[in-house]
Amino acid sequence: MYNLHRADSVSSYSAHRHLNFFTHRATFTAWCNSHLRKAGTQIENIEEDFRDGLKLMLLLEVISGERLAKPERGKMRVHKISNVNKALDFIASKGVKLVSIGAEEIVDGNAKMTLGMIWTIILRFAIQDISVEETSAKEGLLLWCQRKTAPYKNVNIQNFHISWKDGLGFCALIHRHRPELIDYGKLRKDDPMTNLNTAFDVAEKYLDIPKMLDAEDIISTLRPDEKAVMTYVSCYYHAFSGKQKAETAANRICKVLAVNQENEQLMEDYEKLASDLLEWIRRTIPWLENRLPENTMQAMQQKLEDFRDYRRLHKPPKVQEKCQLEINFNTLQTKLRLSNRPAFMPSEGKMVSDINNAWGNLEGAEKGYEEWLLNEIRRLERLDHLAEKFRQKAAIHEAWTDGKEDMLQKRDYETASLSEIKALLKKHEAFESDLAAHQDRVEQIAAIAQELNELDYYDSPSVNARCQRICDQWDALGALTQKRSEALQRTEKLLETIDQLYLEFAKRAAPFNNWMEGAMEDLQDTFIVHTIEEIQGLSTAHEQFKATLPEADKERQAILGIHNEIAKIVQTYHVNMAGTNPYTTINPQEINTKWDKVRQLVPQRDQALIEEHARQQNNERLRRQFANQANVIGPWIQTKMEEIGRISIEMHGTLEDQLTHLRQYEKSIVNYKPKIDQLEGDHQLIQEALIFDNKHTNYTMEHIRVGWEQLLTTIARTINEIENQILTRDAKGISQEQLNEFRASFNHFDRDHSGTLGAEEFKACLISLGFDIANDAQKRTGIMDAEDFKTCLISMGYNLGENEFSRIMTVVDPNRMGIVTFQAFIDFMSREAADTDTADQVMASFKVLAGDKNYILADELRRELPPDQAEYCIARMAPYTGPDGVPGALDYMSFSTALYGESDL
Repeated sequence: MYNLHRADSVSSYSAHRHLNFFTHRATFTAWCNSHLRKAGTQIENIEEDFRDGLKLMLLLEVISGERLAKPERGKMRVHKISNVNKALDFIASKGVKLVSIGAEEIVDGNAKMTLGMIWTIILRFAIQDISVEETSAKEGLLLWCQRKTAPYKNVNIQNFHISWKDGLGFCALIHRHRPELIDYGKLRKDDPMTNLNTAFDVAEKYLDIPKMLDAEDIISTLRPDEKAVMTYVSCYYHAFSGKQKAETAANRICKVLAVNQENEQLMEDYEKLASDLLEWIRRTIPWLENRLPENTMQAMQQKLEDFRDYRRLHKPPKVQEKCQLEINFNTLQTKLRLSNRPAFMPSEGKMVSDINNAWGNLEGAEKGYEEWLLNEIRRLERLDHLAEKFRQKAAIHEAWTDGKEDMLQKRDYETASLSEIKALLKKHEAFESDLAAHQDRVEQIAAIAQELNELDYYDSPSVNARCQRICDQWDALGALTQKRSEALQRTEKLLETIDQLYLEFAKRAAPFNNWMEGAMEDLQDTFIVHTIEEIQGLSTAHEQFKATLPEADKERQAILGIHNEIAKIVQTYHVNMAGTNPYTTINPQEINTKWDKVRQLVPQRDQALIEEHARQQNNERLRRQFANQANVIGPWIQTKMEEIGRISIEMHGTLEDQLTHLRQYEKSIVNYKPKIDQLEGDHQLIQEALIFDNKHTNYTMEHIRVGWEQLLTTIARTINEIENQILTRDAKGISQEQLNEFRASFNHFDRDHSGTLGAEEFKACLISLGFDIANDAQKRTGIMDAEDFKTCLISMGYNLGENEFSRIMTVVDPNRMGIVTFQAFIDFMSREAADTDTADQVMASFKVLAGDKNYILADELRRELPPDQAEYCIARMAPYTGPDGVPGALDYMSFSTALYGESDL
């Protein structure tokens, strides 16, 4: 048996013998149903429906949020008493003393005891927790009502009975919290029935507060029942205080979700930009790695022009995209750290390091492609020269051999006279001399064809076929010559006379004619030179050739003198000469014609050498012009890179001053771009002139381009680091003196001035600033390598255990690169005093919106949150699987931890 008596001396229900029984039963029944409805049930008769103890236990579970012992499901009296006792035990465990009431009275349906028990429950769970300025529950509730209704005329709340009879108190409470529900200005104090019914109807329809009181009973009763009024008013208190908590919780969730949505958009933008850049690199590298050669100089020149377009038009925007991508990544990581979110890990293959590796592969392919293009152009130039030389020599040789086989196969010596046979013999000897003279040309033709094959000339099959025809014909000529020589020698014994003068003419005219043909061939031969020294060598050789012309002219006069002597003998002795010289086809007219041709070609060769000499002088001017600029720009870029490195580690003025200085510095660098463009123009002129080397400078255009791109990227990255430091300083409230102290400590341990620290140096740096890592996990970020970072921590006063330091390194170096940058170091230091949202705070806010349930419903989210953020939560929350779940329940706990990287979202 229990006595119905509260520890705070609340009077027992049995002491109030004059209470309105029916008023209590209606009010308490409505109050119980307002809570049982959350569990999907209700009662009709308060003294009957609680007799088996089941709904009584359920009511206690709903209002307390705790689980009671498992109820008995039997229908026997002993099962019912057991259930009621479990409920009474639970009430007693909450500090309530029960007097003169036991489970038997409840099971027997004792209405008086049942209502007394319900009043005790109301006092404990609905009124006792109300506290305003450390007053008691009743006084606290009364003080709350007085404060809320103070601004309203005709409302004076002094108690929980007659102060509420006119209904204006109820309407004032509703209007104070939900002014859109009641037009308070139209209410009249002399119309209590309208006021009461208005308040009761609005509370039931919009505030989910059931009608616990009857307007007619309140008006007709001189003193309305205090407990009924307190019970009903307490529902107002909980409804409005819960609404205020819900608004606070909703605001917190909206703030957290807004940050999360912004970060997700930044992540999506990074992923798209990274994907587009990697796709462009993926498409470009195969083009640059394509080494399929072209057959003509024109086609290769077009490839070179395409490559220039790529360097001028297509690549520069991608360089800017790559730089912007790195800046966006750093800014995103800074925002994530400032909002206490885990570091952003891009999709596989889209890390900044992956993009840098892909970019490196692109530049490697680019460099190899340019070298290949230039080598191919040189090769094709050489091939064209050799092919033209082959065609010229082959044409001369074929012209010479034309008809020789037919001549050697003639059997004219069989019917020839003695003089004719001797003439044939001498003619054959002259032919053998001529044949020997052409041996060098045949060997030259074969050598050129072999070189064309070795250089992979595209038309090698036709060259080989033509060369093979010449060699086969040459072998045949040799065999035929030997055969005819033997036949003439056998016949020679029969012939005695020979015209010695014709023979001498033929013997001297043939080599002279061959010399003239060789001279004409050399004078018409094309040449390729790349330096002034080479053209000077050709000019010297040409001058030496011209020096031999007087001696050659004497030989020509001597040969012509032989012919004149023959003519004189013929004329003198009236020799009957049938035809021309039988020993040679060369005649004086041909010698004179060829000699005139040689004389004509000499000044033409002079002019060609002069023009080539002028071209080489122009090329040398282009080399010097390019070298003069490159030798200035190259050191300038290196100096600027070193100055930026010094600026990034020195401390002069505020961060804003440093940022202004860096932007002015960046502007001065950008203003230098016209000189780079001018150098590009000079470089294009050099390439168009097919100049392949430059002894006046060690700088190539590729060196200048890479240096310029690195300079622009470095200044942009340095500016971004200062901007992120300003963002961190403003977000965390760090003073300029603190930043200077952090920078001084960082620079002290950055002994190699690389802008990064190792783990040991970072640890010493933090210890020097007075941190004790062994007992408190710190939250910091920066850029140093692992050893530098550890040294820095030690220097700031941290007592670093290995496990704690390993945890800190995962914060400041999420990519496990082994270094800690100054930005990560500043982030780490600034987060020590940061007051940021946590997963537990967000979880508690959701619990308020859910009415202290372990789950939340979609309708509750839509009611409390803005539409877009409510749908954001609904789409990402997992279904709740707990034993107390209902259909459509959502798990806000796992969602809250996922927001902070403690689980998968």
